[in-house]
Amino acid sequence: MTSKDIICYTPIGIIHSPFETPEGTPIQSPASKEIEAKVEIYPKYAEGLTDLEGFSHIILLYHFHLAKKYSLIVKPFLDDKNHGLFSTRASSRPNPIGLSVVTLIRREDNILFIKNVDIVDQTPLLDIKPYVPQFSFDKTEVGWLKNNLHKLENMKDDGRFVE
Repeated sequence: MTSKDIICYTPIGIIHSPFETPEGTPIQSPASKEIEAKVEIYPKYAEGLTDLEGFSHIILLYHFHLAKKYSLIVKPFLDDKNHGLFSTRASSRPNPIGLSVVTLIRREDNILFIKNVDIVDQTPLLDIKPYVPQFSFDKTEVGWLKNNLHKLENMKDDGRFVE
C-alpha cells in the first residue's frame, strides 16, 4: 500500500437518531415508518446547507462506525443464502460507507430534521447530496432481492454486522 492508496475523510456532522445500537434498527429507509431524527452539521460546514430546503429528500453518506470486519461472502438480512458482499448492502465492508435516502422535513440553522431514518445514533456524517429522481434510471433490476423485497417492511438489524 502506498500513500496514494490511503483516503481520509473528515465528518461534516453527526446523525442523532432514536436507535442506540444497530440491533433493532430498520435495515432501509422505507422500512423505518416515519421515524424522525436530526442531522447536526458542524458550524464550519453549515453555509453549505444553503438552498437544501427546496428538496423533499436527501442522500446521506456516512461512516458505519460500528461495523465489524468484513467478509466477501455474507448472509444479508433479506435472504437465508450467502451472497457476494458487493451484491448486498451489508454495513461491514472494506470501506464501511453507508448511504440512505431520507425525507427532509426542515432545516433550522445547522440542524436538518429528517424522517425515514435507518441510521444508528452518533453516526459520523460524511456528505449530503440532494435526491433527484430524474437522475435515476427508469427500468432497473434488483437481482437476488427480487423475491425478498416483501420482507423489507418488517426486517430489523439483528447485529450480524457489528462487533
